[in-house]
Amino acid sequence: MQESKLRVAVLGAGAWAQHAHVPGWKRDPRCEVVAICDPILERAQAFAREFDIPVATNDWQALVGDASIDAVDVCTPSATHFELSWAALESGKHVLCEKPVAYDFRGTLKAADLARSKGLKTKLGFTFRYSPGVQYAKSLMDEGFVGRPLIFNGYEQNSQWLDPQSPLRQVDIHADQSVLQTSSLEGYGAPIIDISHWWVGADLKRVVGAMRNFIPDRMVRETGTMMRMNIDDGDIYLGEFTDGTLTSIQTSFVTIGNYPGIEARIYGEKGAIICRLVEEFGVAETIKIATPDSVEFKQMEIPQRFYPSGGHARESWRSLFYANLIRDFIDEMLEGGERNQGNFDDGAWVQEVINAVERSHHEERWVHLPLERD
Repeated sequence: MQESKLRVAVLGAGAWAQHAHVPGWKRDPRCEVVAICDPILERAQAFAREFDIPVATNDWQALVGDASIDAVDVCTPSATHFELSWAALESGKHVLCEKPVAYDFRGTLKAADLARSKGLKTKLGFTFRYSPGVQYAKSLMDEGFVGRPLIFNGYEQNSQWLDPQSPLRQVDIHADQSVLQTSSLEGYGAPIIDISHWWVGADLKRVVGAMRNFIPDRMVRETGTMMRMNIDDGDIYLGEFTDGTLTSIQTSFVTIGNYPGIEARIYGEKGAIICRLVEEFGVAETIKIATPDSVEFKQMEIPQRFYPSGGHARESWRSLFYANLIRDFIDEMLEGGERNQGNFDDGAWVQEVINAVERSHHEERWVHLPLERD
């Protein structure tokens, strides 16, 4: 690893790289984004001009193999995540990857094992784990405010694709439309599933879930036409953790509400916390707490120590939360110790839950965890 600034290469010059990833890296003086890669070279070049990045290329293999690069940020379409992450790890690079690393949790476990064997750090794009409110809530739990958890409720509700004319992205237009394909559960469920695991601090024992296609015909970005898209645009599952905590998770991108629409609720023997990560009236998030002797939930002010440098409650959640994620990843890479939260192992756990809920829906039964590894 370089003794000076960490040298970062970003793969993918799309909107999420523009609004979250690269601003997060640029915000931290301990690193520098030295290269941007995109299959469309002109897009990479325009991106490089916007963010003052020295190298723009469409050759990801050469970039991943560059010995001067310390970390690779995979911010590309989901189907490419595993190949790019695996290649970066094999080349000795720390890897930040958007979710999922692989559609099958076993692929993510393989990548986690490879990183561990090489002493590399990994990080999933679990953006909402790093919100100041979620971080503050976790600190309250660590101090004993909630006590033994009893129930966790999680939601990811927004209406960005309630209108079937809104162009849908990252869908398999060649899939068998007689079979329900996973969309909301994976793309939108993953962050709140991750928070449930982190807050409860136990593994899931079993799940039962249902997935629904509420709007069958949609405008698809890839084709520019209306198509039959048999995807889950709404879903819900119930689960039981190994410590006895019960959970419900509900996700959808066709329920009325503001993006990103995440809400995490935990109820324990001593206290309860509701963390609402919804940008409303210019405020990125709110957190409320209650106790047995004061059952009215009261809003709390999030201490400044949970914000990134220059961060505040009225900043966009995209830059605010991702700046915390980047800061944490840089801390982990520079520390070189064992600490590595939200890593590929956590990603594999979340993907295993998603795969179990998929199975539960298609087989109409409770599914027990862990799933088979072979």
